[in-house]
Amino acid sequence: MLAELAGRVQTRAGTAHPRFLLGITGPPGTGKSTLAAALRAALAPDAEIAPMDGYHLPNAILDQRGARERKGEPDTFDVTGFVANLRALRSAKTVPWPTFDRRTDEPTPAGVTFTTQRIALVEGNYLLTWPEVRPLLDEVWYLDAPRDLLAERLIARHRRGGRTAEAARRKVHDSDLRNAELIASTRDRADLVLRAPGVDPAADPGSV
Repeated sequence: MLAELAGRVQTRAGTAHPRFLLGITGPPGTGKSTLAAALRAALAPDAEIAPMDGYHLPNAILDQRGARERKGEPDTFDVTGFVANLRALRSAKTVPWPTFDRRTDEPTPAGVTFTTQRIALVEGNYLLTWPEVRPLLDEVWYLDAPRDLLAERLIARHRRGGRTAEAARRKVHDSDLRNAELIASTRDRADLVLRAPGVDPAADPGSV
C-alpha cells in the first residue's frame, strides 16, 4: 500500500514547480504523522514534512487567553502564519518551517527548512476545515479511524505527555473528540480517504 501511495504522489507531482503540496488530514490520533513519515522515507530525498502542529500558539499566549486546556482546537493555532507559509511553499524554493516538540509541548521555529525537495507533505487536522487552506494544496488525503480507537490512542498520548489518567480522559472527551467530529464533517472534501492501520475494512467500506 505504501509503495502505491508513494507512486501516486510521484505521478501527481510530475513537474510541479517549485513543489507539489500534498495534504494529509484527519482527526487527532489517526496516525497522520506516521503516514507522513513513511511517505517521506519512501520519496526521499524529494519530500519533506510540513506539520501544521508547528503553528500551535505558544503556551504563554494560550495561558493569557485562558485557552491552554483547549490546545489543539482551531482557534489555538496561528492560521495566518500557516497560510502565509503554505503560499511560500508554492512560490519559493527555500522555506523555513516550524515543527512541534511534544517533549516541551511548544513549537520550534524553523525546525525544518525546505530547499531542493519538490514534494511537501502538509500534515494536520484542519486542512479541510479552514477555507483558505484547501486552495493552496494540490491534493488532500483523509486518514480515518473509529472514535473508540481515537479515544484510546489520545488518552495514551496524553498520559505519555504527563497528564494523570483522569486529566487525559477529560482532555480527550471534552476537547479532542469534539475536534474529531468537526474534522470528520470535512471528510467528503478529500481526494482520497484512507483507513488508519489496523482498522477493519468492514468497518468502513467507503475508504481504502
